[in-house]
Amino acid sequence: MAITQPDKATTLRLLAEQAFSRAAGAPLVEGNAVELLIDAPANYAAWLSAIRGARDTILFENYIFRDDATGRAFRDALAERAAAGVRVYVLRDWLGCLGQSRNRFWQPLRAASGEVRAYNPPRFGSPLGWLSRDHRKLLVVDAEVGFVGGLCVSGRWLGNPGKNVSPWRDTAVAVRGPALQDLALAFNDVWSQLGPALPGEVLAAAGCGAQRGQTALRVVATLPNTAGLYRLDQLIAGMARTNLWLSDAYFVGVTPYVQALVAAARDGVDVRLLVPGTSDVPAVGALSRTGYRPLLEAGIRVFEWNGSMMHAKTAVADGRWARVGSSNLNVASWVGNCEIDLAIEDEAFARGMEEQYERDLQNATEIVLKMPRRSRHRGAFHRPRLQGGSSGRAAAGALRLANSIGAAITDRRVLGPAESGPLLVAGIALLVAALLAFAWPQAIAWPLGALAAWIAIGLVARSAATRRSAPPRRERDR
Repeated sequence: MAITQPDKATTLRLLAEQAFSRAAGAPLVEGNAVELLIDAPANYAAWLSAIRGARDTILFENYIFRDDATGRAFRDALAERAAAGVRVYVLRDWLGCLGQSRNRFWQPLRAASGEVRAYNPPRFGSPLGWLSRDHRKLLVVDAEVGFVGGLCVSGRWLGNPGKNVSPWRDTAVAVRGPALQDLALAFNDVWSQLGPALPGEVLAAAGCGAQRGQTALRVVATLPNTAGLYRLDQLIAGMARTNLWLSDAYFVGVTPYVQALVAAARDGVDVRLLVPGTSDVPAVGALSRTGYRPLLEAGIRVFEWNGSMMHAKTAVADGRWARVGSSNLNVASWVGNCEIDLAIEDEAFARGMEEQYERDLQNATEIVLKMPRRSRHRGAFHRPRLQGGSSGRAAAGALRLANSIGAAITDRRVLGPAESGPLLVAGIALLVAALLAFAWPQAIAWPLGALAAWIAIGLVARSAATRRSAPPRRERDR
């Protein structure tokens, strides 16, 4: 029996839904209401309003809580609700808050019976553990509303009107409906790594949210080495048919993803990338620029934001699919960190994202290839102005540099002119290290020996702890 055209469309939708669910590791949740929130003034006002109206539970997870007027406003609102009997749970990243706020910053909240945990502080048994961070930006209040986006809790996002510094450009989404349960479960995934899990009634209450709208979405909550969002981003790049518009704060594209974008552009998809013109981490901004050439040569349009900082992490494709969250387009976010994003399948929301993107481009400068007169085959991208953090972003930059060095050593791919600078720097650095090793062997041997001993002791300690936590032999044999 022949399959009719409507049946084919239905089959394709089901296959696409299955592919998205498997790639992201997140089911499609229907019946939600979503609201796009642009920049810190709108976001912070909505967050504080929700916190001050909390009646039962507040789950707050963020990479940075800064000890400034903005951070203290949030802390005091949390402490007030905790004193009123609301259960308040706060997750902060240890490294993200380093130099931003100290442990005593949280004393008012703890005194009011609120709980605060730090993700991945330094441990003797894990010398390289600092590479994994909790980079999420998540707030869930009761079974009423949740917020997911790219904003940290810091006055830097508000800019400085007195000095004519505009607010950072950032994006978040307010969610109401059944997806709140997935947000609460994602919070508990990290919370339970650091101590006892959330009480069962807290998770049960989060699952009581009734349907509040018609929007279907996925809560893509990644943990280190899960790479769910990376698989989803690859899939979207492969399936986009008309347009794929990306915003990213710390773009350090790995070769497979860049190839996916290039293939989409060469197939006629309108691919655009909006990145900061002036980054709060200049080194990452410079590394990002080394990746422009293959994008531009494939017809991908690259724009640099003209404001103080473009920090949004968003995507919109084909006028029907959008993503907003904490994940950057780099290895640290895709593989190394705890991240959380919303993948929203709704035409009205996607149209709103496209309209916002077009408004953003009005305050951006497009980067184009400039062809010198003497050669038509070697181009250089035109930069109208010069360019002015976290361990995850630094790690992404290091991984990109390592990828270029590895390609040069193994000769496994063609290197572009933009990679000549990093390769020269790496070559000089290795030459200096070699000279030091020849002239003063102990200067190299002692640090390497100390690092090896540190890692060895940590592994032995971890082995002993694992053995102690194992059940008795008789119990295992039953």
